[in-house]
Amino acid sequence: MGKLKKRIFLFRIKTSNNKRQIITMSNPSNDKYNIPYKYRKMENLHIVFWLFKDVAWCLSLTLLGVVMIIPTLTISVIIAYRTRNIFSELAHNLAITVWIMANSFWMCTEFFGVDHLIVYGNITVKHLAMIPFITGILILGYYYLIYKPSHKEENSTL
Repeated sequence: MGKLKKRIFLFRIKTSNNKRQIITMSNPSNDKYNIPYKYRKMENLHIVFWLFKDVAWCLSLTLLGVVMIIPTLTISVIIAYRTRNIFSELAHNLAITVWIMANSFWMCTEFFGVDHLIVYGNITVKHLAMIPFITGILILGYYYLIYKPSHKEENSTL
């Protein structure tokens, strides 16, 4: 029988001495990444909030769009925090979080009519959304070009 690979489930339990501990499971016959149901529900709800935010943007519904930033970004941060023990997941979830930040900033610049204002040279306020977009690209670039090649022995989801 080959080596057993450990998979980290994304939840914690309290042991009898009241210390928190990450649960790991070995499953040699099924090499799949598993997400607990309550986390999957939150991720799915996150998508609903994100879609409402972007539909509101498309329809110029300023109040709904701005309000939807709060649950969309909050859940994204929670998801990133919960996946902090699996670097491949953390990197992607952080990239999603900064994407939502960039997307939300861009949306607000259009809602409030400041997207066209010049900041410097040919750079407008809307172009400032590139800062979090580029941050997300740098996070994923680091993961794929530096971290993953140097951690081949590590289990990852991607």
